Amino acid sequence: MAFEVHFRSATCGELTAKDIDREVTLSGWVNRRRDHGGLIFLDLRDRYGLTQVICDPERSREAHQIASEVRSEYVVQVKGLVKRRLPGTENTQLPTGEIEIVAQSIEILNHSRTTPFPINSDAIQVDEPLRLKYRYLDLRRPHMRDNIILRHRIVKEMRDYLDERGFLEIETPILMKSTPEGARDYLVPSRLYEGEFYALPQSPQQLKQLLMVAGLDRYFQIARCFSRRGPACRPSA
Repeated sequence: MAFEVHFRSATCGELTAKDIDREVTLSGWVNRRRDHGGLIFLDLRDRYGLTQVICDPERSREAHQIASEVRSEYVVQVKGLVKRRLPGTENTQLPTGEIEIVAQSIEILNHSRTTPFPINSDAIQVDEPLRLKYRYLDLRRPHMRDNIILRHRIVKEMRDYLDERGFLEIETPILMKSTPEGARDYLVPSRLYEGEFYALPQSPQQLKQLLMVAGLDRYFQIARCFSRRGPACRPSA
């Protein structure tokens, strides 16, 4: 995985013992800061994982000074060397748990106020209205990130499975002219035609029949559901 070096040369989830003595640039959120009365440890986080950064005043007084100012959710860029952690301090729960970054320089890219709820832990239950108000923060939380990644992988497996069997992914219209089917319409007002509305198709079989007549006998669509039920896959053959 390659990135432009001026922003980051590696993610916070990919460095391992094979990268020892490599000079790297990482960028991410400060997940946690620990001051051990001389040494300051920063857990740097991005969507790929977590990497420990150690700030030693004997190696870089400037980096140590900046590290003493940062707080949780600050966005920082760290340049330093990958070193093996001391025996007994490894974290077997992390892919990056064998190593740490010895900071040579730290730049604060963005400050952060105290967040309305914890970002780095799912242990505390947060009311849904508060989560939705600060959705950009909620999406950083571990379980939300993992849910998004899981959904991506499930849909990818569906696409790969159907593609291997000759199915084409085709998007049919989401909104069209309302038709009198008897069910309650999901209506969206038209901006250009006052008093007119679009609706979700109540007769999607018409769209399927068009594809069949056109010779597209095997297709599927990841349907966008306007409800809390989530996406649905509708193969046709």
